Amino acid sequence: MTDRHHLLVHGATFAAVDDRGDISGVRGGGSPDGLFVRDARHLSRWQLTVDGALPEVLTPVADGDGARCVLVPRGGRQEPPAHTLFREQAVGDGSFVESLRVTSNRPVPTTIRLAITADADFTDQFELRADHRTYVKSGAVRSRQVLDDGLEFGYRRGEWRSCTTITTEPAPDGVEETGTGARRLVWTLELEPHGTTELVLRVIGRPHGDRRALRVPRDPAALNEQLLAMEGEFVEGVAFPTGWPELAAACARGLADLASLQVPATGPDGEKLKVPAAGAPWFLTLLGRDALLTSLFALPYRPQLAAATLPALAATQATEAGANAVAQPGKIVHEVRHGELAHFGQVPYGRYYGSVDATPLFLILFGAYVEQTGDLATARRLERNARAAVGWMLDHGGLTSRGYLVYRADKGGLANQNWKDSPGAICSADGSRPMGTVMAAGAQGYAYDALRRTAWVARTVWADETYAALLEQAAADLRDRFQQDFWMRESSFPALALDGEGRQVDALASDAGHLLWSGLLDKEYGEEVGRRLLEPDFFSGWGVRTLAAGQAAYHPLSYHRGSVWPHDNALIALGLARYGLHDEARAVAHGLVDAATAGGHRLPEVLAGYGRDTHPEPVPYPHACVRESRSAAAPLALLTAVGGA
Repeated sequence: MTDRHHLLVHGATFAAVDDRGDISGVRGGGSPDGLFVRDARHLSRWQLTVDGALPEVLTPVADGDGARCVLVPRGGRQEPPAHTLFREQAVGDGSFVESLRVTSNRPVPTTIRLAITADADFTDQFELRADHRTYVKSGAVRSRQVLDDGLEFGYRRGEWRSCTTITTEPAPDGVEETGTGARRLVWTLELEPHGTTELVLRVIGRPHGDRRALRVPRDPAALNEQLLAMEGEFVEGVAFPTGWPELAAACARGLADLASLQVPATGPDGEKLKVPAAGAPWFLTLLGRDALLTSLFALPYRPQLAAATLPALAATQATEAGANAVAQPGKIVHEVRHGELAHFGQVPYGRYYGSVDATPLFLILFGAYVEQTGDLATARRLERNARAAVGWMLDHGGLTSRGYLVYRADKGGLANQNWKDSPGAICSADGSRPMGTVMAAGAQGYAYDALRRTAWVARTVWADETYAALLEQAAADLRDRFQQDFWMRESSFPALALDGEGRQVDALASDAGHLLWSGLLDKEYGEEVGRRLLEPDFFSGWGVRTLAAGQAAYHPLSYHRGSVWPHDNALIALGLARYGLHDEARAVAHGLVDAATAGGHRLPEVLAGYGRDTHPEPVPYPHACVRESRSAAAPLALLTAVGGA
């Protein structure tokens, strides 16, 4: 998000407002504002005017769980403001609440005309992305209805129905047309000398299929109290390091963010669950890879995330092939969307399976969760799903036929289907892209770990020694093949990938650190790789770059070709610790914690790759998710890797 937008997040709902708390109705570009509920914009305009003019900002909205600002009418030194407006906003589950307190600064009665111009365009988030794609919406109809105490916007297209309801206390004196789809709610306020009056406005966004009887708190303060209590409960009981207060603060901030980033999901038996969403603003939904890594990082501290994520992903596991969604039996979902375009099949992401690594990560979390918690009931309940996931890796995934997990660019979906999923992310050092199928290095490490962990569950819980031995042998064979095929002797480093002909894709990339986390490399190779990742071309001072500087493909402001990702570095730190490289692990942890401290103890999705030696403050990546679950959980992974060192 840009600096002028401030994000309020609660589950599957978020609002992006500007410094004065307004929503301007930006359509397209990098960071549209609005109130969003389950992938649709339920407020596209929310603009306050006083006596027909926009007020000036005295105190802008600051980043936080709620939005507060102080506004005054335009004027100058010779004409002090006649009144002051104190504006407070908060979001809840499907709701947005605002209080407007207007205080007169005059010793005589004052009359002002206050108005809120509101609109709801119900635009799908995919329509607001920077690719400027357009989608035909035949038969779509919008409606506006004046209520006794407010206004309701409606939208229908075929069987699709959604609405936004605005109610106010006191009721508006009138609702005016504006010549556009927007409507203006108007109040004439009579203020006593130095008197104060208050308005409360409540917005409920009801997406298609939502029939819940929502109870909206009376005002933003009550809503913020609920959110703070939820965050406090999530943070309570975690033993933070006393000797490293900055890491403790980053862990606490991350846990609080994880509390607000949980979205609804359904388990195999229809049970209601809450799972970590990927991030706001663009990915406030279930993404398999993101939820799995977040749950893994948080597992020693908040195992309930894994306890919800595993059955939610089991419930969406593919059972048959589907070309449009890249589905194959046993495959774990990459992305679940609930918006209009997904409903009508205009984007493939309703249930989209374009991920080569979500399936092995599911097995890794499954094994780690059972080992840590001793939850044998879950181990048995999800046995069929775990075996199906292994079956996908061996059969459709390519382990048996190709020796590795493979993927091919999906027309209309994702070109790359590993964690670096932007179009040019998998590349050679010169920037050229591989042709045909791709065998990404990191995914092979995940497959190795998945096979070993599932073998452990098979032996200790399912009492299936034959199956356990089969998986252990498959893992050992994969490890031998990998070190022969991927190791680049000239650079003493593993290739980023193999192309369809088995040729090495020779970029030096951070994915090698994931191989340490999974334990795929022999000790000698692992130590060599770990030390290499801390050399200056890789390590920016804030973290390990996704691509080492000095290569033609490197760009510090590229999404995956030179930037610094906190979750990537968390995996690297865990891997370094696994191979006994504790000084290196601490260096990575200190860089990330310092970056978090500079950002109010919160780590963004991604940082630019500029070095700390020339840029003493971390440089933000321009289109990063401000709140991202993997980044929120990354400090917990650092705590696991290095303790309070």
